[in-house]
Amino acid sequence: MNTPRVLVIVPTYNERDNLPRVVPLILGQGDAFHVLVVDDNSPDGTGRVADGLAAGNERVDVLHRSGKMGLGGAYVAGFRHGLAQGFDILIEMDADLSHPADMLPGLVAALDEAGVAVGSRYVDGRITVVNWPMRRLLISLFGSWYARVITRLPVNDATGGFNAFRREVIEAIGLDRIESNGYSFQIELKLRAWRAGFALREVPIVFTERDSGESKMSRSIIVEAVWRVWKLRILDLFGKL
Repeated sequence: MNTPRVLVIVPTYNERDNLPRVVPLILGQGDAFHVLVVDDNSPDGTGRVADGLAAGNERVDVLHRSGKMGLGGAYVAGFRHGLAQGFDILIEMDADLSHPADMLPGLVAALDEAGVAVGSRYVDGRITVVNWPMRRLLISLFGSWYARVITRLPVNDATGGFNAFRREVIEAIGLDRIESNGYSFQIELKLRAWRAGFALREVPIVFTERDSGESKMSRSIIVEAVWRVWKLRILDLFGKL
């Protein structure tokens, strides 16, 4: 059986210092792994750094967007690119080194038994987060619990952003139907995949807070997630998800 081609999609906005660190870590997981940087016209020159990395390696590509247009939109653009280029597996990953690159093969392996592999910070009652302030941890824990209760998603880490998808899952979801753009995008993507009949499998990871740059979390992102899950639940109840 042929080795699947894997595209790791890395959205960026002002990640100039982190990008040259994370890309080699991804590529180091094996020749099957490719990187797509989706940059939102970062003022700090991240896009130029990405172009430099791509110029020296055929396994690195870059999409430039005109401005800061949201995490969900960046991933949708990345998914479209990956499908068009014939990749078998599409993976979401942050640029800030919070997601462990050495777990990428584990996510891919989990797809032998599932349509979606979720890199989970919360499995079997354990919390595997390093250097997060208590407020951020509580927001994350509550957000995942809140999303699970309302949507009935069968995963502990509903809001996590380190996820792998078989291409047929992304094709079945229908990218044109996705409405979320902030961190609620991660909830919507998992929910649509589950409701489309694909199994979700959680893979334990250790999440480490960034040591460079600034978090993109904001009050507006949290507010969107709070009301968006109710809309998703209503759509699901009426069979329109």
